[in-house]
Amino acid sequence: MAINKNHEFEDLDNIKCSIVEKNVSSDRVQFLKALLTFNKYEVVVVASPAPKAASTPAPAPIAEGEVTPIATPANEPVAPSTFTVGVTDLRFNPTNAVFGRSLHTPDGHVVTLAYWNQEDAVSDDTVPYFEHTK
Repeated sequence: MAINKNHEFEDLDNIKCSIVEKNVSSDRVQFLKALLTFNKYEVVVVASPAPKAASTPAPAPIAEGEVTPIATPANEPVAPSTFTVGVTDLRFNPTNAVFGRSLHTPDGHVVTLAYWNQEDAVSDDTVPYFEHTK
């Protein structure tokens, strides 16, 4: 059990992992996997479980003489395929890794919050995160 919500653990493919992010797209998985593998973490990716379907209400009873309506199949939306990303190093905490400046990009820069969130294509570590203006 995690001490707080920011440092979660789960068994992914029967491997105890520190959770990096849950319910992420395949593009985000590729980004995180490349970044974390470059930083020498063993990454485990599994498909997130499908969301629980809402229960349908029971049909109302039909009175005598009424016509029974024909049930039409509801077009259920297809759940988007999302993934859970984890690393096998249980000491890893994504918040501490980004703000502690312990992750690096392949071109040698420190990973910033904007780069981690994929808001910037290049990590500009010359300006501290608290001085960034948009």
